[in-house]
Amino acid sequence: MTFGQRLSILRKEKGLTQSQLAEVLGVSRGTIGMYEIDKRDPDTSTLEKLSNYFNVSVDYLLGRTDIKNPSDYIHKAVEDDPELAEFWEEMKERESLQILFKQVKQLDDKDIKQIIRIIKAIEDEENKE
Repeated sequence: MTFGQRLSILRKEKGLTQSQLAEVLGVSRGTIGMYEIDKRDPDTSTLEKLSNYFNVSVDYLLGRTDIKNPSDYIHKAVEDDPELAEFWEEMKERESLQILFKQVKQLDDKDIKQIIRIIKAIEDEENKE
């Protein structure tokens, strides 16, 4: 799937017109149209705005992965363990963990669970102090 196709799908999922998305990004409606038909590519600043607005990774927008957001990948890996899943929901918004998000696509579910367990153990130990 191309960048333009993904952008179009994300926009429609949010129920936005091209004009509404253009207003959010500070570009013209025509620019959004050109993005969606893959006749124009956004600059890095616009990619970042799109990533933040739709809560997806730039890699997803560019078609490098089908995982919209790396935190979703981690959630999937820990969803069968209620304690880890609950802990993950509490910590997934932390900026300090953004590096982990970028690395998880290289790890299997077992490794992800182990990392979350280690982080939880550290947190539990710090909360005792």
